[in-house]
Amino acid sequence: MPTAPRESHRTPQLPSDVLDPACPSRVAFGRIGERWSMFVILALADGALRFNAVRRRVGAVSTKVLTETLRALEHDGLVERRESPGAPRRVEYSLTDLGGSLLAPIDAMRTWAEQHVPDMLASRERHLIAEEDALLGPGRAAGRTG
Repeated sequence: MPTAPRESHRTPQLPSDVLDPACPSRVAFGRIGERWSMFVILALADGALRFNAVRRRVGAVSTKVLTETLRALEHDGLVERRESPGAPRRVEYSLTDLGGSLLAPIDAMRTWAEQHVPDMLASRERHLIAEEDALLGPGRAAGRTG
């Protein structure tokens, strides 16, 4: 006897305009755009690491924030947490295939940054000087003479 088709539990097709709050890409951009996410993903690019090794690779991140970041990346399917049986307890983190698929886009962003950060910093300096000049008068900020 044929059965009735099951109701789909798939999310309906949503708009693809990233500026639309309903766009699914906002979920990914939100996760990747969090302060430490990309650094954790890059730290795990060469293979599994224990928590303290991730922390050393990433740098000045607190234990609490790294724990939260790893947990969020794990919940989103980007990082896998493996606990080995026995004592002492050994936990390692590694990228999933999904997490590994972010390495190429992150590398493209790194390349862009290496090419354009000097321009960004120069613009920032120009704006800082203009703001100081507006407050202190032209040429008086930071010991400049006019």
